Amino acid sequence: MQNQKIKAAPVKSSQLLKLFEDQLKDIYWAEKALTKAIPKMVDNATSKDLKEALKSHLEETENQINRLEQVFESIDKKATAKKCDAMEGLIKEADEIMESCDEGSMCDAGIIIAGQKVEHYEIATYGTLRQFAEILGLTEAVSLLEATLTADEHLSVIAEAINIEAAIGED
Repeated sequence: MQNQKIKAAPVKSSQLLKLFEDQLKDIYWAEKALTKAIPKMVDNATSKDLKEALKSHLEETENQINRLEQVFESIDKKATAKKCDAMEGLIKEADEIMESCDEGSMCDAGIIIAGQKVEHYEIATYGTLRQFAEILGLTEAVSLLEATLTADEHLSVIAEAINIEAAIGED
């Protein structure tokens, strides 16, 4: 079956729209929580490249919050957050990894896996929200959500070198 794009007229009230709004609130909370969690990762990281990647991710997170606020505005809703249990769990897991790992490349490797889990959660959420917006005919929301969908290639490149260091025990 080929991937087909569905064109739809804007829908004012539907279960899908309610789910869209609910998940917007969820990812809005998640992004705000990340603005507090990422600096802890930066403080625990030892690799200069990893620290820079995390600082860049923090800046991107702040941009994503701004775009989410624009998405809310585009559907005439106030930007409100609803606790995201998934992100809360990912952040808790990251904290546990940082507490249990030895300082150095092992901790950096742990931070990378935690960061990539977060990134993949975001990609899944934003991709689905973009699809919902497209089906609902919310063209401005589609554009804003599309702008947020970025790959985590930079972190993956850094991960390769750090993971090799961690495996052989060099710091």
